[in-house]
Amino acid sequence: MAERGLVVSAPGKVILHGEHAVVHGKAALAVALGLRTFLCLRPGGEERLRVRLPGVGVLRSWDLPGLRALRGRLEADFDESKPPSAELLEALKEFAGIPAEASAPDSLAILAFLYMCLAISAKYGDVPSADIVVWSELPTGAGLGSSAAYAVCLAAALLRTCGAISCPLKDGETTARWTEEEMTLINSWAFQGERVIHGNPSGVDNAVATWGGALRYQSGKIKSLKRVPTLRILLTNTKVPRSTKVLVVGVKEKILKFPAIMNPVLDSIDAISQECQSVLEAMPANPSPEYYPVLEELFDINQHHLNVIGVGHPSLDRLCRVTASHGLHSKLTGAGGGGCGITLLRPDTTLLAVEAAKRDLCACGFECWETDIGAPGVTLHSSSSLNAQVLHALSES
Repeated sequence: MAERGLVVSAPGKVILHGEHAVVHGKAALAVALGLRTFLCLRPGGEERLRVRLPGVGVLRSWDLPGLRALRGRLEADFDESKPPSAELLEALKEFAGIPAEASAPDSLAILAFLYMCLAISAKYGDVPSADIVVWSELPTGAGLGSSAAYAVCLAAALLRTCGAISCPLKDGETTARWTEEEMTLINSWAFQGERVIHGNPSGVDNAVATWGGALRYQSGKIKSLKRVPTLRILLTNTKVPRSTKVLVVGVKEKILKFPAIMNPVLDSIDAISQECQSVLEAMPANPSPEYYPVLEELFDINQHHLNVIGVGHPSLDRLCRVTASHGLHSKLTGAGGGGCGITLLRPDTTLLAVEAAKRDLCACGFECWETDIGAPGVTLHSSSSLNAQVLHALSES
């Protein structure tokens, strides 16, 4: 069990408003999702580092002398101020027996793990023998920030183990958060992990996983919104695969072809993000039910806009129709063209309506979770704060 270990978690993310428009300099709002990734690090008996990722079928272990020798050879290449070099990544792939062109989630997860272990221990002191298990409630490849949540958990656990950050959990507490300064350090190393996995990430996903709540992202600048409410949602994965790259190119072509038509749509999406931000920031001080119809209307308008710019899909139209039949409002989140959608639940939405909507969505072949947005960022846990499913997943098999 996790008693002697260190347990950290970090949330996934959804884009509330601004997807695609953000590529063209507009604002996007990203929010932390109630679905989380959990990491348990236990001290190991012998001179080995072992990692288990049941979600992507990984079980690997390396002896520490071998890792130290590799780190000694590569020490000069570890520089957190710039992306990991191709030569460095090639050396790590060769060491781990990963094919040069590998892009599967398991290969990238191992690569990020090795990079972060070696780079962090090169800077802050040796990583001791340990067994690390990472388990996630987030599906991979669905645009929900699963790789960033993984990188943030790894960064926090390794930095803590090397003594670079404190242990904020006091006796009797079930959860604790790090200081702003420590979270900045966690975030910067998680961003390096994301660079290993994605090459050129925006930094939004790891920032949301670190700080939680809601962030505004515009032209490379990330701003944390001070106080935001926790909102209940349904998150639905249509399971329709899509290529973000192809969708982004399609939007760009439409803008070039019809600039006088498309640019006002992007401006309107930007205005929706601004309006939503104002509503979210006003809600904690005055939790009035009249904010919800406004948020619902913004969902509806933005979903129409996203169809106009060409990133809708029949599966998402179906999702919106199904939830509308239960009086609920939905929009796609992320790249579109399939993928995921989010449905806002009001405080007074009945359990009956939610269950009926979930049943109908699952009948379409979709996967559906009832969760929330505005969740806390990276967190340190005592094992008593974890539910049975998480404890079971993190316990040694």
